[in-house]
Amino acid sequence: MVASAQSHDMLQIAAAAADSKGGEDLVALDVSQPLPLVDIFLLVTGRSERNVAAIADEIEDKLLEAGYKRLRREGRQESRWVLIDFGDLVVHVFHEQERVYYGLERLWKDCPVVPVNLPAAASAED
Repeated sequence: MVASAQSHDMLQIAAAAADSKGGEDLVALDVSQPLPLVDIFLLVTGRSERNVAAIADEIEDKLLEAGYKRLRREGRQESRWVLIDFGDLVVHVFHEQERVYYGLERLWKDCPVVPVNLPAAASAED
């Protein structure tokens, strides 16, 4: 199984939202093979609890505006690792220390990386 076109659309919306709030080190993984109910994990790093919360809120707002339904959100109160489940896309917004500690990239290293196209990156290349 391969991530759907809808999952890729959701990924681009979420990535742009994360980037607009200073999200760093964005990595998207196609987890559709080992996880039949999820297509893509998006991993994002924030510099502080406040930044993590702002990134997570912006991602959630932009996906809701685009008509996608949030199934679950966890960790918002502590804002060290916020998980937002939109079904086909699951977003993990980490504080720097939690990103290193939990190492989801290591756990899912066999999954293909999905390209993330950021508006700022495209204009910087021009």
